[in-house]
Amino acid sequence: MQQPLVAISTDVRQFDNYTWHAVPQQYLEAALSGAGVFPVLVPSFGDRLDFDELLSSVDGVMVTGSKSNVHPSLYGGDASEANGPYDPARDATTLPLIRKAVERGVPLLAICRGIQEMNVALGGTLATEIQERKGSLDHRAPASDNQDERFAIRQSISIKPGTCLAGVFGADDIMVNSVHRQAIDRLGPKLQIEAVATDGTVEAVSVRDARAFAVGVQWHPEYWVKSDSISARIFRAFGDAVRLHAAAKSGTRAAAE
Repeated sequence: MQQPLVAISTDVRQFDNYTWHAVPQQYLEAALSGAGVFPVLVPSFGDRLDFDELLSSVDGVMVTGSKSNVHPSLYGGDASEANGPYDPARDATTLPLIRKAVERGVPLLAICRGIQEMNVALGGTLATEIQERKGSLDHRAPASDNQDERFAIRQSISIKPGTCLAGVFGADDIMVNSVHRQAIDRLGPKLQIEAVATDGTVEAVSVRDARAFAVGVQWHPEYWVKSDSISARIFRAFGDAVRLHAAAKSGTRAAAE
């Protein structure tokens, strides 16, 4: 089988006197080496893109993390500067792409900002500055110029029994990293909780009665995919789902010929 294609979300950034549609290399490395798929960057052009055509051409979708946040106008939140920065072009691309992927049964993995986009795309809301909530842990990265320290694996989360991730990890509790200040508030009606932190913060979700693997995680497995078995397993599971989808498409095409 040919290496299956996976659509990867991009951020819109301004630097070097150009507008760039870009993604951090860690996600591409994780897709390539962890999931064994061919990453294809999707420019953030919103409804100028034909998402049905895209999803007919790829075998999976990965929605990455980002420094930017989903614009609060999309879920009835406070669109203040304090809750930014924002990337409306990315929102206009990822939210419909997520909905289409779920509708068509295309495997989906959403990471950090991605799980938040997934929740908003499917009818949920977000909580901001969660470290200020009574009883909440501080889920933000430690203050450091060292990325390994910022993305250190330091937080315990509990996997719900009988869920997709319970099958992936084969454990009730796992250790992950934590680099976020927003989280799921009201869960989208099409989603179910897969994992929570010790303070109750939603750490992973999946689509109810999904036709394929459709999981969002609040942590960053891409960062340690080559050295941490938990991080590696989530990408291996996603890659297996992508290859299964690709094989099913090939079989359908062959039967039609």
